[in-house]
Amino acid sequence: MKTGERARLEAYFARTAWEFAPSLVPSSLLVTRLAPERVPFVRVVGTVSRLRGVLPEPEPGAARGDGAAKREVERLFAVDELSRERFADPGTVLTYLETRAAGEPVVLLDAGGCFAPSLDVLCERFSGTVLGVVEDSDSGHRRYAEREKLPCPVVSVARSPLREPEEFLLGQSVVSAAEALLRGWRETPDARPALVLGFGRLGGAVASALSARGARVTVYDTDPERRARALARGYGVVADREAALGAAALVVCASGAIALRGEDFPVLPDGAFVTTVTGPAEAPDLSGLPEEYGRYTATRHVTRYESAEHYFYLHDAGAAVGVPRGAGADPYPCLAQAEILAALRTLADGRPTRTLHEVPPADRRKIAALWLHYYSER
Repeated sequence: MKTGERARLEAYFARTAWEFAPSLVPSSLLVTRLAPERVPFVRVVGTVSRLRGVLPEPEPGAARGDGAAKREVERLFAVDELSRERFADPGTVLTYLETRAAGEPVVLLDAGGCFAPSLDVLCERFSGTVLGVVEDSDSGHRRYAEREKLPCPVVSVARSPLREPEEFLLGQSVVSAAEALLRGWRETPDARPALVLGFGRLGGAVASALSARGARVTVYDTDPERRARALARGYGVVADREAALGAAALVVCASGAIALRGEDFPVLPDGAFVTTVTGPAEAPDLSGLPEEYGRYTATRHVTRYESAEHYFYLHDAGAAVGVPRGAGADPYPCLAQAEILAALRTLADGRPTRTLHEVPPADRRKIAALWLHYYSER
């Protein structure tokens, strides 16, 4: 990140922290991806709370986070390993929380619902107080929303209107990445039948971008309301997932859950290209892929899986496509990151009910105005 961009981002976060500083400063644990553009956000979390531990999200097919970013964060805060298997055990998570913040009021800044399996135990047995959870991802939102009862408040920023610019650009970036890679095979996305698995906001953005490029887009979603919405927008809709996979030469996983498993890949047509836009916890699970498939590097970002009778391509080993930054950092994610600070204040100072909440519209408008001041209205 360039010096000027970093200075502007830090100024934006400093002002946001001033606007949303809690009167009761809680401790916190933060689950986040460690990359250079995330470091100012991590630092500002440490100014509005006692940041007791940073848990980098695991990234399939890549090193966990950015080495320089991790080293910078480690100079200020404890950086601990995040393992989905380890965090599935409530006793292990309770021990970790006691090690980092025994006896303190804590806000869990989550992504992907990492704390969801252990939340009841944490709220019941932790020596301090779990003030609540802030959830940053759609998959985590679903994990908390599906619970019949919550033992503490959960504020989700996953489906905020302030995420729409980021989601629009992400849809464009998926298509751009596919175009760049397929061009090596003298193809373009419009030459391939495209299947979008999941028609939430991310899936809708991807479908729109593909359609704008002339691709024939089909949508599969388990939710009939979403399928109806996709049909109303002019996309093909299927209820038979296996048949859809068998006809799709370009597959985009956007479901907020594991959309493809190893046994699904042999159904794909020869040469199918698979990519994903959701987080690492929802990356395609290849554990069930038949043993006869060998793995070969096709390009820097594409792996070819091949058996004697079939082959397909997987982008970045299933890691999510990001928004291309070009010469500069993408400023749109810091809208949602500012919402996380607002949600932290809500949990620290307010007394929200033990249900799923969102950041109040007035706070979102304030965040948008601050963002426009630093990134547009100059």
